[in-house]
Amino acid sequence: MAIASVFTSFLCAILGICFYQVYEIRISKQAKKRDVLRSLGHDVLKPKKLVGFFHPYCNAGGGGERVLWTAVALVQRTEPDVVSVVYSGDIDASKEEIIRKVKARFDIELAPETLHFVFLQSRYVVEDAAWPRFTLLGQSIGSMYLAWEAMSKLVPDLYIDTMGYAFTFHVVKYLAGVTVGAYVHYPTISTDMLARVKSRKQWHTNSDAISASPLLSNLKLIYYRLFMYYYAFSLRQTSFIMVNSSWTKNHIDSILQHSDLILDVIHLFTPLTFLRLWNAVAFPKEMTQYPLEGRERVILSLAQFRPEKDHPAQLRAFHKLLEKHPDYGTPGDKHVRLVLIGGSRNADDAARLEGLKSLAKELGIVDHVEFIANAPYPEMLAWLSKASIGLSTMVDEHFGINVVEFMAAGLIPVTHASGGPLNDIVVPFNGKPTGYHATNAEAFADAFHEILTLPPDEDLALRTRARTWAVQRFSEEEFERGWMASGWKTLLS
Repeated sequence: MAIASVFTSFLCAILGICFYQVYEIRISKQAKKRDVLRSLGHDVLKPKKLVGFFHPYCNAGGGGERVLWTAVALVQRTEPDVVSVVYSGDIDASKEEIIRKVKARFDIELAPETLHFVFLQSRYVVEDAAWPRFTLLGQSIGSMYLAWEAMSKLVPDLYIDTMGYAFTFHVVKYLAGVTVGAYVHYPTISTDMLARVKSRKQWHTNSDAISASPLLSNLKLIYYRLFMYYYAFSLRQTSFIMVNSSWTKNHIDSILQHSDLILDVIHLFTPLTFLRLWNAVAFPKEMTQYPLEGRERVILSLAQFRPEKDHPAQLRAFHKLLEKHPDYGTPGDKHVRLVLIGGSRNADDAARLEGLKSLAKELGIVDHVEFIANAPYPEMLAWLSKASIGLSTMVDEHFGINVVEFMAAGLIPVTHASGGPLNDIVVPFNGKPTGYHATNAEAFADAFHEILTLPPDEDLALRTRARTWAVQRFSEEEFERGWMASGWKTLLS
């Protein structure tokens, strides 16, 4: 009886704390909103809406951040009565510093008077390093805590997750009482991940130790299936979902259709608008002015030094090229270089970069490879203006803004034959190719060789097609039309 009494008291205390948190967050909503409007110099008596963008790594400078800031700039330009609130974990940067970096990195102008930052102290709870085991589950639970911190500091009128933290929807919707939406770059879990575990295929999300063990593989499969169930449950909390490619759309469709009788009944009346929105985020217009002829014999990679980008595959493909065509490795007109430019976010990325340098030495190609970490934006543009080939080796890349940049800048793309680059970006234009796809080192090397030996007229025609397709399909105007058509504005009423 004593144990039951203690347990009951503990449960009542937890419920009491939860109800108090709900009360405190909701009752202080308007007061905190007025404080924000005053700090921005607005008249608190004139109605304004707050649209919250949950993006804990808003200052990272990657493709996902380009989407965020393009959307924020669009809202600022078209909705004068809306203030954009960005929930960021970049506590080491000020509002002014972030705005300057956005301008320098993406050439996007942001208006300070309709932009507010809520800086979150607990971003460490969603770091990979915080969850060495059960990473998906740990980061998802951590994101819920981070969302609680966000809502404790400021409750928006509409919440849009732009980083892929679907489990935050429960906190925001039920704790803060706010309508939620999402822009999904990449599903947190996919049927492909389940298939790899089931087939015991080694991958960066499926270590050798697990893939080699039938028992561990089966246990991980159960874990993934349960996670898929709750991930689908989380996505169904949204009132709208936007995606960036047909690859992502197909996976999200599959996840949303994940069948369970009880879950289907619970969500029978949940409103959901699904928008097929391509990642048509503007690249700097100057890219389209770079000359298409006279390119240097440089193979360029633009990707953060993260495991899923598979930089080792790039080194092995380049090694295979030099092995099959030794003259590309000798001084002179035929000499070819590989340049890898990428962001290094933390100690793990830095260690990964050192490992790549060691691999280049091991392969005997170190004299022909250049590594550039955290390059200033002008330096990256300079490489785009003169390189010949753009390389991307990520398997199941959800979209690939770097591939679009390659094409717009005049490079010929060579990408892995999967995901967005295969289905949406490097596709025929007017019935003719705009680039190449490959799946292994030999195929990548053969594609490099074919490009390097194209006759001048065919080379120019291919680069022209690639640029024309990128400009027509992935322009800022296309993105803005899709974003405005998502129905987010009606949810502010």
